[in-house]
Amino acid sequence: MSQLFGAIEAGGTKFVCAVGTGPGDIRAESRFPTTTPAETMAQAVAFLQAQAQIHGPLSAIGISTFGPIDPHPHSATYGHITTTPKLSWQHAPVVAMVQEHFHVPVGFDTDVNGAALGEQRWGAAQGLDTFVYLTVGTGIGGGGMANGKMMHGLMHPEMGHMYVPHDWERDPFPGVCPFHGDCLEGLANGPALEARWQQPGETFPPEHEAWLLEAHYLAAGLVNIITVVSPQRIILGGGVMESRHLFPLIHREIRHQLKGYIQMPEMDAGIAEYIVPPTLGNQAGVLGSIALAQNALAQSS
Repeated sequence: MSQLFGAIEAGGTKFVCAVGTGPGDIRAESRFPTTTPAETMAQAVAFLQAQAQIHGPLSAIGISTFGPIDPHPHSATYGHITTTPKLSWQHAPVVAMVQEHFHVPVGFDTDVNGAALGEQRWGAAQGLDTFVYLTVGTGIGGGGMANGKMMHGLMHPEMGHMYVPHDWERDPFPGVCPFHGDCLEGLANGPALEARWQQPGETFPPEHEAWLLEAHYLAAGLVNIITVVSPQRIILGGGVMESRHLFPLIHREIRHQLKGYIQMPEMDAGIAEYIVPPTLGNQAGVLGSIALAQNALAQSS
């Protein structure tokens, strides 16, 4: 019998669950709103149990989730979501909530590290060992690989909470991050776009001045990432980045902000192939969860 994997992509507003083996083999998928930990995790478990009855037992399960999380297996709070702004989910033991029902290896990481792993296995980061995946949506988060290993250290990257120069004269908006106010996430996530301009970002025409400011802040964050991590490629996903006209604005802003300091083709004529959308689109996260499950199974054997 071929191996089958379960996937849970835990987002701040919705969960996506699936069973399968990769992009060409998703046997079933379910999407539902994120409510309380008990209710939402019960829905995820029930979906996986039902699909295991139909398609056969699961060999492993991958969970990629909004954070912050504790990703260290030997920690007392491993598998927990920790200081998330989503207060009802603080300290939720999501791995244990799955292991109560499935006695199989469970892979666990942030949603952005999961999406990054999916893109490295099947998408825009294939063949690369040092790259960054940044998602710009309800929040801003970053992850990826460095020298072939997922980005972990003290915990995991929190790229959305770096500080970028706030142009108070051009932009008096104070930011929406409940922890830091005007960090990158507080200035450039989806809720910041809506709060600053009093309408949802998806309603703005491409020529709206909101996009120039958005590109300015995102480029400032990306310049920090480029100079610190030196990634071989940067993948920009998330709901805000579905506005594809943002990409050339960001490319132009990055070149402007770097001021010719990094003399590489990727910072000039090749920038459109350097900063790219995810090949896997909005399935990067759930496919990344399948990849996490595959890794967990390999590590257990």
